[in-house]
Amino acid sequence: VRMIVIVILIGICVLYLWMIHPQNLKAEKWEGFRHHYYAHRGLHDVQSNIPENSMAAFLKAVENGYGIELDVQLTKDGKPVIFHDVKTGRLLRDEKAVVVNKVLTELTLEELQRYHLLTSKEQVPLFEDVLKLVDGKVPLIVELKVSNSSTDINALCSTADLLLQKYHGLYCVESFHPACVNWFRKNRPEIIRGQLAEHPNPQAKGKMFIATRIMQYLLTNFITRPNFIAYNHHNRYNLSRMLCHCLFKNPAVAWTIRSKQELEENHKYFDYFIFEHFLPDGKSSSEEQ
Repeated sequence: VRMIVIVILIGICVLYLWMIHPQNLKAEKWEGFRHHYYAHRGLHDVQSNIPENSMAAFLKAVENGYGIELDVQLTKDGKPVIFHDVKTGRLLRDEKAVVVNKVLTELTLEELQRYHLLTSKEQVPLFEDVLKLVDGKVPLIVELKVSNSSTDINALCSTADLLLQKYHGLYCVESFHPACVNWFRKNRPEIIRGQLAEHPNPQAKGKMFIATRIMQYLLTNFITRPNFIAYNHHNRYNLSRMLCHCLFKNPAVAWTIRSKQELEENHKYFDYFIFEHFLPDGKSSSEEQ
């Protein structure tokens, strides 16, 4: 009986390692991504009236030589735009600076562009326009944002990919939703793809509880075989994340680093860093302008 139990336990461990095993790439595939820090939603600064995920934030990141992390969603009429939240209330204002709180995916592009980001003159940018602005000057981390259950994942991935196929700069893609990662594995296997993850909301219940725990421990990797894992740095001791990085030697991306102290604390746990609210490489405020 003891031997049977041992065999079963070994089998479970082998199955677990097989399930979380990522797909590593040759080192040269990462060459252009090295030596860059990645500005979270661009190099935004509310005090300077530069909102997150705005053309001004992306231009500032390019001018300072930082890579860029950004979020792609589709409008109601299928236009890929750069916006993070499900609802617009945190960021959008009308002409009278009144908060506009609507579900972004329920707005057409024309409706969306009636509004401004915070108190700036910036509008929610088209993904196509951001690609033209960056123009290969810095590498991009493109997050495919599945904002709610009504998101058409195939439309989101294929629409974004059509633009990326015309883009000559360096980029990779990532998503919290394994179906997006799997779309790129099946349709564009040559593109570097990453699985985003973090510890889930402890209040999740039922099917959501199970789903979030599966994603927390990267148990969909056997389907998606991501080329990197991007994890909330506060959850860096997650067993699956550590095994992917330390045992399987898979590149690890930390999000979101918000101070030099956090950066120093995480250097031995991650290879790439997404940051905001400070400058990670010691540039002075005068250099930032």
